[in-house]
Amino acid sequence: MTKVDETHDPQLTSWVDSANGHPDFPVQNLPLGVFSVGRAEPRVGVAIGDMILDLKAVSAAGLLDEHWKLALSLSTLNAWFTHGPAEARELRAKLSALLSDERYRSSVEPHLVRAANAEMHLPCTIADYTDFYVGIHHATNVGKQFRPDNPLLPNYKYVPIGYHGRASSVRVSGHPVVRPKGQRKPPDAEAPEYGPSRRLDYELELGIFIRCGNELGTAVPIGEAADHIAGYCLLNDWSARDLQAWEYQPLGPFLAKNFLTSISPWVVTSEALAPFRRPMPQRPEGDPTPLPYLRDDGDQLNGALGVGLEVTLLTAKMREAGLPPYVLSKGEAASAMYWSAAQIVTHHASNGCNLQPGDLIGTGTLSTAEETGLGSLLEISQGGKRPIELPGGETRSFLEDGDDLTLLARCNADGAVGIGFGSCTGRVLPAA
Repeated sequence: MTKVDETHDPQLTSWVDSANGHPDFPVQNLPLGVFSVGRAEPRVGVAIGDMILDLKAVSAAGLLDEHWKLALSLSTLNAWFTHGPAEARELRAKLSALLSDERYRSSVEPHLVRAANAEMHLPCTIADYTDFYVGIHHATNVGKQFRPDNPLLPNYKYVPIGYHGRASSVRVSGHPVVRPKGQRKPPDAEAPEYGPSRRLDYELELGIFIRCGNELGTAVPIGEAADHIAGYCLLNDWSARDLQAWEYQPLGPFLAKNFLTSISPWVVTSEALAPFRRPMPQRPEGDPTPLPYLRDDGDQLNGALGVGLEVTLLTAKMREAGLPPYVLSKGEAASAMYWSAAQIVTHHASNGCNLQPGDLIGTGTLSTAEETGLGSLLEISQGGKRPIELPGGETRSFLEDGDDLTLLARCNADGAVGIGFGSCTGRVLPAA
């Protein structure tokens, strides 16, 4: 597990003025992403305050070690993710020095780009995407709507539940959300009908990027799983609840999920999150102990993520009236996840499935036990039974055309400089 080092020093400041006190990207963060300016080819960069450091240009200028040069000169992070955690720590230390030590300023400053002038891209080529279901409060809340007396199925507390999603429809934050069409069957109808979803929803999740993978037929031991995680992002697994209710039995989600998954553009590295690690929540009395292949003392001590989460909604009418976004929920990942990120990775590979650099894994919807921290409209509106009252007189049970939905995440801890993930946004457009 990555430890706190000099790159996390709360006294450390950057000669990039906008980084000092920045809510998301101070010099203690240094997330990696892929950006472009104008018609130039996409390239790897680092967020620092309101700027982006062009790592291809920095590499070409001879400011980075030769063995990193090729991976950081490409247009995705896949090649860089093949490097192990030791090299990730070395690169982080070098970038921290370049952006904090005045001696490097004259050499580095010409390679900074204003983030406002840049277009962000997917950070890597995503060959495979898997979505898990580790948010126990979400699983319980949704289960109660279908099975009031037995919301969690018997396997939930023994095995991290997941399904394989559609990698081709993962898009970076800001991509429009075209309302999906599909079959839906109202409870009182004799037969299904085809048309636009009437119960479009979001799901508040964290995304996990795989660093170095494993060979087909081998496993990832739980004590080594954290080293296979390159970093994290925000993830919105847009969901058409009416399509899902009709199609999910017996094989699970299909058209209700695969039309779009949105992620925030910056990969907040595992190394950056070291000060914000927490113990995994104590399991309630009577819950089973994880099977040996999922149990590691170090992971139980440091496997939870102290990431604060927030969701806001801004309708078209609110935008026209100049109203601010409405906060739908505020919560924290640490209390929402029944299984840790390391347990997710270990279980995914436990049958010999080969994970690859750049694979994306979703945690599943992260809801807290409190109503103020619910991670989907399905829960907030209780399946449409309790519509939300919005400023300006509107109500919402599910998303309407023109709605802007934004996910936010920020980490805070005593003795550490807070860091953020940026945002993950999407505007709902009418069905095509």
